[in-house]
Amino acid sequence: MSRLAAAAILALAGGTVRAEEVRQVLPGGQAPAQPAQLTREKAPDESEIQRFCSNIADAARDRRYALQAEELKQLQAGIDERMKALEAKRAEYEEWLKRREVFLARAEDSVVKIYAGMKPDAAAERLAMVNAELAAAILMKLDSRKAGVILNEMDQKAAATLTGIMASAARRVDPS
Repeated sequence: MSRLAAAAILALAGGTVRAEEVRQVLPGGQAPAQPAQLTREKAPDESEIQRFCSNIADAARDRRYALQAEELKQLQAGIDERMKALEAKRAEYEEWLKRREVFLARAEDSVVKIYAGMKPDAAAERLAMVNAELAAAILMKLDSRKAGVILNEMDQKAAATLTGIMASAARRVDPS
């Protein structure tokens, strides 16, 4: 029985086998050289570990702060970039709103002039078909005499609705 087989049987039986006891030698080969003894350094004691940790604590803290500061700078740059984009959009929307208001003012003035030039019965008939709020706005911009004649030509129910809208729009305090 070879030494390897003997060592395996001994290990299975519960015995201990050291590495230098188990060697396999091939037939016709040289005996293997003895392995170099590994030397184990003395484990550092608690005071050395504490000194090491306390020595690097300030550097580690400074590094953490530097990383956090860099991350904050990147976040601030992203926020600044978004703020610029939002400001540009806001300016664009304000410009669009101004153009829209100018257009609506012109359109309202031209619509009011159209209704002012119409015969009262025809104007009353047309205003009865449009949105009540729009009709009330047109009547409010018309000369009061012309608006009165148009309301006189309208159906009673439609005239009452328009008069209610015009009266609530003329209030200075919000009714709600």
